[in-house]
Amino acid sequence: MTPQKTNWGQFIPLITVFFFWGFVAASNDILIPVFKEAFDLSQLQSQLVSLAFYIAYTVGSLIYLLISYLTKGDLINRIGYKNALALGLGISALGTLLFYPAANLKSFPLMLSGLFIVALGFSLQQTVANPLAIALGPVKTGSQRLTLAGGINNLGTTIGPLIVSFAIFGSASSTNTHMSIESVKIPYLILGAVFLLVAIFLKFSSIPDKPAAIVESDEEASSSRSSALKYPQLILGMIAIFVYVGVEVSTASNLPAYMEKNLGFLTKDVAPYISLYWASLMIGRWTGAVEAFTDNMNWQKILRFIAPYLAFGVFLLVNAIAKHDLTPFYIYGLIILVLIGADMASKGNPARMLLLFSALGIIALAIGMTTDGMISVYAFTSVGLFCSTLWPCIFTLAVSGLGKHTSQGSSFLIMMIMGGGFISLLQGYVADVTTIQASYVVGVACFAYLAFYAWRVTQILKTQGIDLDKEKVSGGGH
Repeated sequence: MTPQKTNWGQFIPLITVFFFWGFVAASNDILIPVFKEAFDLSQLQSQLVSLAFYIAYTVGSLIYLLISYLTKGDLINRIGYKNALALGLGISALGTLLFYPAANLKSFPLMLSGLFIVALGFSLQQTVANPLAIALGPVKTGSQRLTLAGGINNLGTTIGPLIVSFAIFGSASSTNTHMSIESVKIPYLILGAVFLLVAIFLKFSSIPDKPAAIVESDEEASSSRSSALKYPQLILGMIAIFVYVGVEVSTASNLPAYMEKNLGFLTKDVAPYISLYWASLMIGRWTGAVEAFTDNMNWQKILRFIAPYLAFGVFLLVNAIAKHDLTPFYIYGLIILVLIGADMASKGNPARMLLLFSALGIIALAIGMTTDGMISVYAFTSVGLFCSTLWPCIFTLAVSGLGKHTSQGSSFLIMMIMGGGFISLLQGYVADVTTIQASYVVGVACFAYLAFYAWRVTQILKTQGIDLDKEKVSGGGH
């Protein structure tokens, strides 16, 4: 039987890796200016930091699939989920070790290699951890558990840059503005040591080598197909992940240019609004995760209001510590009510949630494109709220019914994270030939596809006997 309650003893240690992904990815924004000055790089060259990091996800997925193909068996199924997770952390730890010789030799390529290997380990971790988070409890709340894990990820994106910045520059009141490549060594060596400690901890934790829910799915799927690519929900889901990561990243990456060029903001004054965008994902994910905590409907209603404003409070606290003026952000509390209403209307169904939030994403971008001043800024930042739960919704829908091909399907989905780079480039091109504000039509197109996927995948899963409104999935599932 699929477990009827979330196994918190297994889930809590699992989500530590989600924290690391956010911590490191957001900290790259601190490394870019440090590397740019230390290595005398152009702006284009400095962006190789992001390229090296995100392309590793695709390369890691391809390596995993190649090994599985050559050995004629799924690698993760063979070594076990827990072992694969520990292996991924070990690979990431090796990457952090390269920061020491890279700093001593003042080698930019070696620094990029270190980041690439860290993300290579993350690729394997993501392939394991995402379906594992879904499997450690009832099918119905699988996307909520993944949403909660994403909220922990965003906690990492919120505090990661602060910690790395403190390690390099000292406190916010410090007059130190010198960016030394030598100062990067210690933080990342410490991070590597933490990776290894967590790997050992997970190795001896109660996390299963193969979740019972996936074993059960393997046994029930008598008409199992030969490959994950034989499932249309996965094929369409891969495109969905590509455009979702694309609209999430491109919305934020083009916002500074819009605020500087159209609204006259200084570069230093844009940072709190970028922080608000990424905090919006945390706000939405904490809201979407409440069903994973309790089955009591009354408590769920209360937590749906407490969770988002608690996350908003974290954002305000972080910016207060950074000594930013908080006055412009209080009004954002009203926009959060729209998120709460949409979350309640979705009733926990991942397809319905995907449809509703995609529609709201289109509305937010349309408002941002057709208004001026702070209204447009808040509209664009609110896209973070409506992107917040899309990853777990897409992931849950895409791997539903895959059974023994779940980890393979997960790897294909992780591969599509590269959409963050390609969609951003596309929006940049559209901005060059039109305007930055008009270029957000690219994001509208992305959300339109996601709405289509929500509608189409519901039909596909029904033909396979899968009903996501029910706790137990018939005809095979997680």
